[in-house]
Amino acid sequence: MSITSYEEAVAAHEWHVPERYNIAHDVCDKHPPDKLAMVHEHFDGTVREVQWGELQELSNRFANVLRAHGVEKGDRVAMLLPPTPETAAAFFGTWKCGAILLSMSVLYGDDGIRHRVSDSQAKVLVTNAANKDRVDPALVEHVLLLDDELLQSGDASFDPEDTLADDPAQLYYTSGTTGLAKGIVHAHRYLLAHEEFIYCHDVREGERFHGMGEWAWAAGIAPLLGPWRFGAVQLVLQRQGGFDPNQQLDFLSRHGATNVFTTPTAMRSMMSIADAGTRYPQQFRIVCSAGEPLNPEAIRWFREQYGLTVLDYYGLTESYPLCANFPFMEVREGSMGRPMPGWDVQILDPDEQPVPQGERGEICLRARSNPHYPLGYWRNEEAAQETFGGDWFHTKDAARFDEDGYVWYEGRADDVIIAAGYRIGPFEVESACLEHPAVKEAAAVASPDERRGSVVKAFIVLASGHSPSDELVAEIQAHVRSRLSAYAYPRRIEFVEDLPKTLTGKIRRIELRQRELEGNP
Repeated sequence: MSITSYEEAVAAHEWHVPERYNIAHDVCDKHPPDKLAMVHEHFDGTVREVQWGELQELSNRFANVLRAHGVEKGDRVAMLLPPTPETAAAFFGTWKCGAILLSMSVLYGDDGIRHRVSDSQAKVLVTNAANKDRVDPALVEHVLLLDDELLQSGDASFDPEDTLADDPAQLYYTSGTTGLAKGIVHAHRYLLAHEEFIYCHDVREGERFHGMGEWAWAAGIAPLLGPWRFGAVQLVLQRQGGFDPNQQLDFLSRHGATNVFTTPTAMRSMMSIADAGTRYPQQFRIVCSAGEPLNPEAIRWFREQYGLTVLDYYGLTESYPLCANFPFMEVREGSMGRPMPGWDVQILDPDEQPVPQGERGEICLRARSNPHYPLGYWRNEEAAQETFGGDWFHTKDAARFDEDGYVWYEGRADDVIIAAGYRIGPFEVESACLEHPAVKEAAAVASPDERRGSVVKAFIVLASGHSPSDELVAEIQAHVRSRLSAYAYPRRIEFVEDLPKTLTGKIRRIELRQRELEGNP
């Protein structure tokens, strides 16, 4: 990288957004067919090397399959799949059709999947044999099982849809403080704004990149597509269960990863391996982290084990990344760095005026000032106008600038729970709790946790005839886990006589959250 300072990067930055642009062309079809695209390792140990020609052909075949099932420009294609070469090809095939991709995690509970498929009004659901029974087939016109037979039924050549950069491409769902998760619609151009792969990761042609995020949210799909744009080889690990730090470090070591996207929770999990650096020697050149604040202890541990400083960056599904640490700038442990070049990020007061340096305010992004800016919320014009219609996008994250323009995170300004990097809406957790017959009232808040940063804690008032017990805790947890997701259930439950409320009867989560922070059960 030729950039030598932050000031130089900001001064030299320009946005280049063509009128017509398609993610599939820029990320997939432009590469030489004989160039290595992916090294995929299945949890059974099978390793497969995939060239771009194979992904190009598979994506064309899948695009033809979608067309044969009536998928046209603007239709939603929902996917519930593990990370495989075929899944990536299906992503590209969707964009070649001009359709909108909704990729879901197998970690979602059945209610979470139902809500996304139903709310998006997806025309087809693409899944595999292991997950096909988790979705009511009546919700979509077609359920397609992504296997060799399906892909071979499509022709190997396809004439891609000619899309505008402003045409919708991606639908992500994100949780807020009230209501069910809302869909955020991003245009094809949103990928052009993911310049963390230039400024933070400094991705180089042919180098081996690995992203630890699931291919269901921005922090999983962007680290797949972004490095591919710049010619990297993706190392993909298909896990059988949850995150295993030994398996992860062993995988990176064996495949010679040089550039990695991780999360603070994954790093804290790795810290349990005292001799990680000698047991799993690495070739890391750059390692970056996002999803939640990166604590200084994790940075120091990684530096001791692997001799490099992890670069933290910050953003939301709506717009990401807003701030970052860069290889050409001093890292101040615990800071989110400085605003991304090309992003007008300010810390404002409630009147949208800048706060004095050193004082707490809200991180805000000047609206419509970069290619990442969303098209809006899916089928929710009122919420879209409220969130995206003004001069500033409000993150609801509090922070302060220091004297050199570094951003220091000060916490959420609302009740959204950030646990292990997942954004969890308290309303959804509370609603799932209330479906259990023993629960009369429920309130969900963030509770500090050494490994995950925060976990979900539910304060529960029991219905008459029910008594607190460890068995009931496990029962309620299992109930929420099966309905909502494997990561959003309350890892801690406290039974209480009543919940603090406002005069109008609204639960005061802020009071419960404060109790957790102060450690007073």
